[in-house]
Formats: sequence, C-alpha cells, structure tokens
Amino acid sequence: MKAAATTAQAVRERIAAHPAGTPFTPTLFAGMGSRAAIDQTLMRLTKEGRIERLGRGLYNTPRTSRFGLKTQPSPETVAQTLAASEGATIEIHGAEAARRFGLSTQVPAQPIFYTTGASRTVRLGKLQIRLRHVAARKLALAGRPAGQALSALWYLGRQQVTPATFEHIAAKLPQVEFEALRHAKASMPAWMLDALRRYEQDAGIHA
Repeated sequence: MKAAATTAQAVRERIAAHPAGTPFTPTLFAGMGSRAAIDQTLMRLTKEGRIERLGRGLYNTPRTSRFGLKTQPSPETVAQTLAASEGATIEIHGAEAARRFGLSTQVPAQPIFYTTGASRTVRLGKLQIRLRHVAARKLALAGRPAGQALSALWYLGRQQVTPATFEHIAAKLPQVEFEALRHAKASMPAWMLDALRRYEQDAGIHA
C-alpha cells in the first residue's frame, strides 16, 4: 500500500512539473512504480478533472486561454508525443508537405503523419489525428525541412517528380537543407534518384 501511495505522489509531482497543454504518455513516469499503480493514479486524476484522457495511453493537463477557453495541443505535438513514447520518428504527410512547398493544392481533411512506429488514430476534439506507418527510408530526414521535401517527393510520385520539381524545391529550401536532401540518395527510389541526377546535370552540380 505504501509503494502505491509513493507512486501516486511521484506521478502527481511529475504532472505538476509538466507544462500545461503539453500531452504525455505513461512513459513520462518510467521508474516511478508498477504500470498498474501508474495507470490507477492516472485514472483517478482523470476522474478528478486534473488531467484529461485524449486517447489510449495519451493524456493532457487542461490549459485555458486568457479568454477562459480550454485550449488543445496541436496535432503535430500529439503526434510527436505518441511517436516519442515508442522511440519512433514522424514527419508530416506528403500531401501537406507538397502544399507547403507550393507543389500541390490538396489539403488532407484530417491531420495525418508518417511514422516509423505503429499506425494508430487519436481523436482530438473534432479532429482525428492519424499516424500511418511507413518504411524508415521515407523518414530518413524527418524533423527538418529536407525531411518535409522528401515526404513531398514520395507523395508526388514517379509521374510528377521531374528535374523541375527539384529546381522548385531548391529555390524554397535553405542551401544546407537542399544539400542534405541531395545527399540522401541512398533513401530514394530509382525514379526519384533519376530526376535528381538529371536536375544536377542540368544545373552543372557535381555529386
């Protein structure tokens, strides 16, 4: 009984120190006690209204804006939290990445993220946040602008990616990021690699 009480107190203190409005998973309390004791404490805090359950194994400390309205974490923050809990990486969906680069006008109806972890869906208010498992090489540059560019290229596909596509991306990315993209050739399929090499040839760039 004493161990459970100690675990409950440790969990409460960790939550109190955690920034409000930033989602978390039970991995935040690793080493504080048994999983059963941690889950019990989280259930109790949810019933008390101190935290809210966003989805299976995902919680948040409610935060209110200066207008008194409850604010929700961003879909990207939720996706990052879920991915981090299983040691996975994420990147924005290729449709959104292509839109940000001005290569497409299509906007996903619901936020979708690519992940090296498990596929899952979490509801956040009226939104359904989807994490879709993809091969690790599609996320070789995840977490940086070059990674968004790679995501956009995979989404556009063989029929739409040409040397002109790389020229467009080169104009949008900082030079260091475009160089990172160019040097990720090992992660590219043959059709993407062919378009990149033809762009480099046209631009007089030597690998």
